[in-house]
Amino acid sequence: MANPEFDDLQGVERRVSEDPPAQYVVNIQSYSSLSKNSVGKYESGVFQAGGYKWKLVLYPNGNKSKDVKDHVSLYLSMVETSSLPSGWEVRALVRFFLRDQDKDNYSIIQDAMRKEWHFHRTKLKCGFDQFIPLETLHDARNGYLMDDTCVLGAEVSVTKEKSTGQGENLSMIKDAVSQRHVWYVMNFLKLDEEFYDSTVFMAGNHKWKMRLYPNGKGSGNGGFISLYLVSADVDTLPPGTKVIAGFSLRIMDQYQDNPYTGKGNYFL
Repeated sequence: MANPEFDDLQGVERRVSEDPPAQYVVNIQSYSSLSKNSVGKYESGVFQAGGYKWKLVLYPNGNKSKDVKDHVSLYLSMVETSSLPSGWEVRALVRFFLRDQDKDNYSIIQDAMRKEWHFHRTKLKCGFDQFIPLETLHDARNGYLMDDTCVLGAEVSVTKEKSTGQGENLSMIKDAVSQRHVWYVMNFLKLDEEFYDSTVFMAGNHKWKMRLYPNGKGSGNGGFISLYLVSADVDTLPPGTKVIAGFSLRIMDQYQDNPYTGKGNYFL
């Protein structure tokens, strides 16, 4: 049955289709458990559309940060944007879907005032604070919640994308905590490879390893031991990422417990 309260929501354009959303569907069983277990927000899995990654964010009892009452809040959120170029902007046509399980069709809900949503670095989410009244959702005559199951989804069509100029983001770790990693090199005099790597360790939210050249490297070749700090996650960092780290490499004097220390900075 048509519900005037749902149809007349301010700023909402609604039509009915027999076709499900082409890109992503969320089938929520035991929907009432979200409220019973005080789940204020539910985030869907990540899906791809238009070359970008997205997820749905559902507030089953309304987005309290927006002081929403008596309604479900539903949004589309853009995710994994750190690798996008500086000044990026994406415009997309976004349609939300809510299934009428009784009639086996879908209500398609979109913004009545603007056909496109604008996404950028400081605005990663769009949607409706008042997506559907709770009373309308729970009214069994509407078919939106049957056998405690709710089915919703979204379609995203990217209409325009751009980046403005060139630039970069600099993020420094304030009051960084030093990390310590000890590498025990056994049977040193029997080492016959050009170099050896330690196990990978974490420091400053990045992965690292030490690299030892038993017979030296570069200007130290043949007369020194060469020891380096090496990034272990360089291949997985977003394009254009730069990492700056201060470090100390020590070789212990095992008789006097007095280390030989070399200090440096790491630039990636």
